[in-house]
Amino acid sequence: MLEIKNVSKNYGRKAALRDVSLSLPRGQLVGLFGENGAGKTTLMKCILGFVRYYGTITLDGEPIGRRNISRIAFATSEHSFFPDLSPLGHAQFYADHFPTFSRKRFDVLMDFFELPLSVASRKLSTGQKNQFEAVLALSQGADYILMDEPFGGNDVFNREDFYKVLLGILGENETVLLSTHLIEEVSGFIGRAVLIHQGRITGDVSMSDLDERGESLIDYVKSAWNYRADRIKKAIDELDEGAE
Repeated sequence: MLEIKNVSKNYGRKAALRDVSLSLPRGQLVGLFGENGAGKTTLMKCILGFVRYYGTITLDGEPIGRRNISRIAFATSEHSFFPDLSPLGHAQFYADHFPTFSRKRFDVLMDFFELPLSVASRKLSTGQKNQFEAVLALSQGADYILMDEPFGGNDVFNREDFYKVLLGILGENETVLLSTHLIEEVSGFIGRAVLIHQGRITGDVSMSDLDERGESLIDYVKSAWNYRADRIKKAIDELDEGAE
């Protein structure tokens, strides 16, 4: 179990996270949704220990550190691989440093995405780099896989194929925390939705509960965020008045 308890993080005077508590059991595919600046990336960086924070984050009751950090993988569109090392070189590096690295999964996913094996990673296109980052995270053999907007530069068909293959390859004890703005696109693939707004958790619901209530994920998100559709008309009316 990954446990986040009363976590807060400030950047100067700006509060990025405000008393966030969240439990992530093994074997879930969780969507993390929030507007730009809501705190999604900061939350993941806190879990990984990239930034200092107030509160506690534990993995099976232990603080996350050198002994257990390999149980968490991270994929980001900012790219964290070695730019001059080929994908094959990365596979060897991961095999040397992560005993649970799955070379079979790596090979299957590289073939699925039709990614080259022997060129420097920096020569991949933006979409290919994002796919390669996801391949490494999913092949590491981690129990928890954090994915922060991993689909930038990928077309809608590649993204849909990825969701389907993700469902097909994940083991019953693997958990994915997927941060994305593509709410409607991923609603049919996730099992749970966590909403974060202005640094606070504002919603946490299973997709099965939404189905029972006959409520769509996007409507649930709009309700939790107090989305006001009338502001669009108001802005247009004000522009029209100014043009008269």
